[in-house]
Amino acid sequence: EAHAVESGGGAVQAGGSLRLSCAASRDTLQRYAIGWFRQAPGKEREGVSCLNGRPNLTYYVDSVKGRFTISSDSANDTVYLQMNDLKPEDTAVYYCAWTTTCNRRFTKLPFASWGQGTQVTVSS
Repeated sequence: EAHAVESGGGAVQAGGSLRLSCAASRDTLQRYAIGWFRQAPGKEREGVSCLNGRPNLTYYVDSVKGRFTISSDSANDTVYLQMNDLKPEDTAVYYCAWTTTCNRRFTKLPFASWGQGTQVTVSS
């Protein structure tokens, strides 16, 4: 079973930007919805955003609305998470995974094929 592969993390100052990438197989993007999650030290993993390919619907948790944008590039079989105006509280390991379909309650849905994650560190 294929797993997601995340990349693009790094260390930035507050107010900076990063773009995370989630590499998936072509079949995955056509068949599943892709979600981004994060886990900060000592905290539970939390949902960040989710994207349905068909139709093209996106969902975000309130803490990142207006700052993060999820998108997909079918030509490269990749899902991106553009993160702007980063805050220290965004510091976490970011993961992507897939599920059957997203909705407003995507944080409660079962996801599979988790990647190893990519570290995002935001300093004040």
